[in-house]
Amino acid sequence: MSAPPNTSIDDVVKRIRDLPSLSAVVVELLSSMDQEDIDVHVLGGKIALDQSLTAKTLRLANSSFYGMSSKVTTIHQAIAVLGFHSIRTLVTACAVTGSFPPNAAGGLNFQAFWRHSVATAVCAKLLAVHLKLNPDTAFTAGLLHDIGTLVLATRFPAEYAAMLAYRNEHDCYIIDAERAVIGIDHAAAGAALAAYWKFPADMQEAVAKHHQVDAGGKPTLALLVRAANIVATALDLTGEENDLAPPMSQALWVSLALSEADCAKLFRDTESTFVDMCKILVS
Repeated sequence: MSAPPNTSIDDVVKRIRDLPSLSAVVVELLSSMDQEDIDVHVLGGKIALDQSLTAKTLRLANSSFYGMSSKVTTIHQAIAVLGFHSIRTLVTACAVTGSFPPNAAGGLNFQAFWRHSVATAVCAKLLAVHLKLNPDTAFTAGLLHDIGTLVLATRFPAEYAAMLAYRNEHDCYIIDAERAVIGIDHAAAGAALAAYWKFPADMQEAVAKHHQVDAGGKPTLALLVRAANIVATALDLTGEENDLAPPMSQALWVSLALSEADCAKLFRDTESTFVDMCKILVS
């Protein structure tokens, strides 16, 4: 069954139902992001029941990203040392990156896709500290901001392949090619998936609005992810030759309030941390 030439959000929602569901513990972790009274011990026990998820999470916890002096060997120990919020972020990252098995759907380069997602996540976490927003939520939102790309590529492979050909022919931004060929862009498709997977409201907004250009005013998670996406693309960490970095508006620069030294440090730290994260999250 192929999508109609002008795909609607209703078509996307129907195909989303065919996607793998997130595990119950990951859904619980995501929904707990807005909760204060969490039984950390119980959730830690549920995480530990998934051995592959636990192994990947512990590898991340022991990576140089967290710079721990001694190795953690259990989820409960990792929670005690790093805190529940960080471990929740890592478990969610590991679960979602494993939800879409790599294949050639629609011609999407899965490795390049996840490399950009990880770069955006790392940059978002670093920016969050500067903007006094939650760094763990920022990392998760950055990692998942382009999740709609996976929806389009795996649920509408023929249309996605045609979109890539259009993008190459016209040398345009991928979001413009999506709108021209598919009729819907990855931000809208991602917002539908984020709602289906019951992401917190601010993360849904970040996924939906990471390409909007009317940035400015008080820093929000959506604004932060938009900036991190631009920086990650500009740093050219995906290995893709034809990536075009979206422009950074003057209003967005003003909202970030980054000095030259801040920018240099952000670029440097994003690049170095990205390497370590990719070794674990991107196969």
